[in-house]
Formats: sequence, C-alpha cells, structure tokens
Amino acid sequence: MFDDQSILITGGTGSFGRKYTETLLSRFKPKKIIIYSRDELKQFEMQQEFNAPCMRYFIGDVRDKERLRQAMQNVDYVIHAAALKQVPAAEYNPTECIRTNIHGAENVIRAALENDVKKVIALSTDKAANPINLYGATKLASDKLFVAANNMAGGHPTRFSVVRYGNVVGSRGSVVPFFKKLIEDDNKTLPITDTKMTRFWITLQEGVDFVLTNFARMSGGEIFVPKIPSVRITDLAKAMAPSLKQEIIGIRPGEKVHEIMCPSDDSHLTLQFGDHFVLRPSIILNDIDNDFTTNNLGEIGTPVSQGFEYNSGTNEQFLSIKEIQKLNKKLGF
Repeated sequence: MFDDQSILITGGTGSFGRKYTETLLSRFKPKKIIIYSRDELKQFEMQQEFNAPCMRYFIGDVRDKERLRQAMQNVDYVIHAAALKQVPAAEYNPTECIRTNIHGAENVIRAALENDVKKVIALSTDKAANPINLYGATKLASDKLFVAANNMAGGHPTRFSVVRYGNVVGSRGSVVPFFKKLIEDDNKTLPITDTKMTRFWITLQEGVDFVLTNFARMSGGEIFVPKIPSVRITDLAKAMAPSLKQEIIGIRPGEKVHEIMCPSDDSHLTLQFGDHFVLRPSIILNDIDNDFTTNNLGEIGTPVSQGFEYNSGTNEQFLSIKEIQKLNKKLGF
C-alpha cells in the first residue's frame, strides 16, 4: 500500500523512524519518505545511511504548526513518533513535555486535515494507560486527541488511529543499552529500581511491522495494542550479567512497578484479536459506521471479559533468562 505513496515521519531520526525508513525502502517503492525532526546533526547522520532518491529531510518541530503544514503537502500517510519520552525529564520539565506531546499532537492533526492526508497513526505508550507520571498523562491526552480527530475531519478523507506498545528492546535511552554500558565499564553492580518490576517487551522491528499492518487494518479511532511478552527486570539483569550483584536503588520519579496497556476500566471497549487487542473509541464517531469487531483485513475480534486488564505483571507470557539472552544476542547486545 506504500508503493508510489508519500510518507512523513515526525521524530523520524529516532530509533523507530530509522527502522521504519529502512523497512519501507526494503519492502516498497515509495514516492517520498519525509523525515521531519528538529535535530540537524541526527538528520545529517541519517542522510549518510538513507540517501535514496525518495528521501526528504525537513528541519522542524511539531510545536511549529506552519512548518508542519508545509511539510505535509501532498503527503498520503503520517506516522507521528515525535515526543518527549523520558519519564524523569518530563517530571522536572512539565511545560516542555506538554508543549511537545499535547500541543504538538494537535498541530499534527490540523496539518493532516488541511492537507487531506489519507491516514495518520500516532505512536503511544503503555504509560498512557492509567498514567501516574506526566509523560503518560500527556500521551493519554494525545491519544484522546487523535481518536477525537476523526470527528473533526468533516468532509476531509483523513482518518486517525493510535498504536500503543511497551518497552522497545535496545531503543535509545532504554534499559538494555544502559545495562550494557555499565557492564562494559566494569561496574561491580547493576542498579535495580524494584525486584518485582516487570515490563512489556517488543523489538523495534516488531513495532514497525505492527504499525505497517495497522495502516491496512484501521478504519479510524482504534487504539491498537500488540500481544507481546513481559520481562522481569531482575531476569534481564541476570541474563546480561549473571555474576554481577543487583543493587536496589528504588523507583525513580513517576515510575511504575508494572505497566498496563489495556486498563480494566476500558474492558467494555476492548476487543481481542489473534495477535492484538483493539480499544474501541469511548465516544461516538459520527462519520465511521463501524463496531470494530471486523477490521479491514477481515480479522474478527471478540469482546474481552468484564474487568479484563492487560498488565505486564500478570501477562500470560514471560521471557525466560535464556530467551532474553537469545534475543539480546540476535539484536547485538
């Protein structure tokens, strides 16, 4: 569906944007791939790796609605990956997080509508479900904006959906490269915030593939959640450095012990498919006559039980220490 199409990725120089670009170039023949981000050095570095004739690089911030409007001219698909993501940084810089994650989301929506973009998928996070930190709260607000944007479309063809998933293995700033550096620096211990801590676990390629497929699945208004395994942080530490002692340092500001992707309060909205869940809109979408039980790929979902919660601590699937080691080796960690 991306052959001869123009695709714009906000925050395109990040881990997700680079892998998404690599995947598009290897599987499709796009007309244009537009990388929209604010860091000229990262754009320069990315240009050295991705310099196909279809590549375009736009310096711009999602806070700048005029620049977004210009960048989205004649664009068919948008992936909104730009965000301020570090939980402690958001706690200490709340206004900056709000400006990027909420006001930026609104700017993306308005620019997409004004340019009649076909489909927009916004990347969310497990921290948006029952949020206790500012980052999660801003992403929940962003999710609500993108769902409600389908009612703003009016006569425009643009449709908006959201993809929500957990920790991306090895992404910039995540725990795996952090542990790896500590090990390489001959640290005597690995810091553990809480011995009970668990996280949902997904690879970058799995995340990219899930987003690609959901462009075909979506009608507009869905929040897509993949079925993925969980990892115990203590098991991760043992897998990466079995001989190192684990030092308990306590939970950081705004951090949870377990993450949730489908809250129990939304169980009446949640559908279960073969390899994913869908959270249906809580509001009526006037121009979308759809109960979301059958998607555009013909896959059929069924309602979950009342009170169902998709929680990293009670997940049916956990990676063993050996499985973590195998995955890390495959990914170069």
